[in-house]
Amino acid sequence: MPKRIKKVLVANRAEIAVRVIRALRELGITSVAVYSDVDRVALHTRLADEAYHIGPPPAIESYLRIDKILEVARKSRVDAIHPGYGFLAENPEFARQVEDAGLIFIGPPADAIEAMGSKTRARQMMKAAGLQVIPGAMEGITDDKTALDMAKQIGYPVLIKAALGGGGKGMRVVTEPKDLIHDMDASRRESKSAFGDETVYLEKYLEHPRHIEFQILADNHGNVIHLNERECSIQRRHQKVIEEAPSVIVTPEIRQKMGEAAKQAAQACGYRNAGTVEFLVDKHRNYYFLEMNTRLQVEHPVTELTTGIDLVKEQIAIAEGRRLRFKQDEIPLRGHAIECRIYAEDVLAGFLPSTGRITYLNPPDGPGIREDTGINEGGEITIHYDPMISKLLVWGSDRHEAIDRMIRALKEYHLTGVKTTIPFCLAVMENEQFQKGEFDTRFVDQEFHGTYLEETGRQLEPTIAVGALLYHLRMSQHGKLTPHPESGAPISPWKIHGRRLNLDRLST
Repeated sequence: MPKRIKKVLVANRAEIAVRVIRALRELGITSVAVYSDVDRVALHTRLADEAYHIGPPPAIESYLRIDKILEVARKSRVDAIHPGYGFLAENPEFARQVEDAGLIFIGPPADAIEAMGSKTRARQMMKAAGLQVIPGAMEGITDDKTALDMAKQIGYPVLIKAALGGGGKGMRVVTEPKDLIHDMDASRRESKSAFGDETVYLEKYLEHPRHIEFQILADNHGNVIHLNERECSIQRRHQKVIEEAPSVIVTPEIRQKMGEAAKQAAQACGYRNAGTVEFLVDKHRNYYFLEMNTRLQVEHPVTELTTGIDLVKEQIAIAEGRRLRFKQDEIPLRGHAIECRIYAEDVLAGFLPSTGRITYLNPPDGPGIREDTGINEGGEITIHYDPMISKLLVWGSDRHEAIDRMIRALKEYHLTGVKTTIPFCLAVMENEQFQKGEFDTRFVDQEFHGTYLEETGRQLEPTIAVGALLYHLRMSQHGKLTPHPESGAPISPWKIHGRRLNLDRLST
């Protein structure tokens, strides 16, 4: 018998917390937010029905404190907890403690999180289940001789990977034997620092790979479906920055085979709720299991736009014990969607984080555009959390229309106060290889360099000028411009913000 969820604590912040809170509101479910000191007036805090303080800005003292979150859950009398993504979303101990407290965890079972959280254990399980895995070690490598023997066996180049965690941390490509031991030691140190575990392993580095992932949903009654694929090959430092659905290289036949493999992976680990099975596809269209993300993905909206299915609402329905509403042959694939992650980073300074207050914000609008964000004008990008400002999404009847629409949207995106990755995203959209669909995971490293981005920056200078003038007009209307001490005239917006129309001060 399905258990009706009436009140949910969202154990996260920013964009994903806002996304979940809005879904809860549409379902008539009361939402509870948590916040650190710097998020006291954040968008997710203000949108929730209730909000509770959980500590100072460092995540280790707030959003990662299981005890504080469970204390709020008891105090607010919620039925369930949604972890979002990041922070505690893939922490099996958190999932266990939530269930031990008599609450519903809106996510997979702790055992599935634990099994898929270890890349080596996941590889073992998937191989046993009949999936093709990338050639390499099936367990952590602890000594130099084993590493050298394994690398020789699978052939260079090889990839060193941390057994736990993700985001590219602890990952290194090795092309020659003389570098292997040094890079293994460096990867161990980085893995220990990032994940508290120094275990690393080796696998064959696939050349010219595409990163293709499948969204899956699994209920508590043994039903599993996939919701088609997402192309996530546009990456920098092994992190996704632009995603789209469907992939230009996936034919209906490949989609059917990879989708069945994704469902097989979910069944092998006893999975429930929403998850993502990731594959690497080589130049011959052979696909290999890479890993499984046991949570909602950052890029889940591209699937929503191409299927019309709200994944957060499906997560909640599954958590209530309901059966899946769809069968596999009922999952549509409509048009084409693209997502650009807009980060507060300085493109021309090697994508270094750009902190500060957003002084002017006017996101794009119009047909086929969606923006998922957790910040608005006046909000601050701090050193404490991920610098993502928003996820800009577009839908088109086909890939060509989607690209054209994203170009238009990026050019209409006006923001001052911090530097952003908008110029980079625009450069990708206008890149000939991207438009032709001829790219792989090395695309950013191969196609982008200073002169390319500088030219993109120059093309955006008129946009910067318009944004600054609009801000100047708004402040004038509200009497917020300081008069010049000698002339009495309002000070130029360029002087107020310290910005000039030149490339090294690019702020959009």
